[in-house]
Amino acid sequence: MTRIAVTGHRELTPHTVELVSRALREELSGAGPGLVGLSCLAEGADQIFAAATIAAGGELRAVLPAHRYRDSLPAAARHSYDMLLGKASHVVELPFDDAGEPAYLAAARAMLEAADELVAVWDGEPPAGPGGTADVVAMARRAGKPVRVIWPPGSMRA
Repeated sequence: MTRIAVTGHRELTPHTVELVSRALREELSGAGPGLVGLSCLAEGADQIFAAATIAAGGELRAVLPAHRYRDSLPAAARHSYDMLLGKASHVVELPFDDAGEPAYLAAARAMLEAADELVAVWDGEPPAGPGGTADVVAMARRAGKPVRVIWPPGSMRA
């Protein structure tokens, strides 16, 4: 069994969504039937990774940062969130009422503890604030987890 957690940018251009989706499908296609993907199901990279995990025949496990996490997502991302959540084999909901920095950091820690490695849909830029993609990459590296960065040429944040 290979357990892979994801972190990544939320706001991606439509072209970048296509590029990242293709790259993640390729990345996960060779993982085999023992693939387990861990995701918070946020818009952008998390949802793309979750869909790629399912497409590869893997098992999706959702780590929800807060009880009202869905409410923190943009309206346009909620349908995909609901669909992916419905396909998750296991759901962990952390004991925060609302999403925010403490909940996001706790979710990242929970995913990294359960994962063998991290896939980061990351442009390589330093963190804009605590709990973002760059911070999760740094946390994984400090924990000795392998990190695979996915940022195809031509990718841009929205």
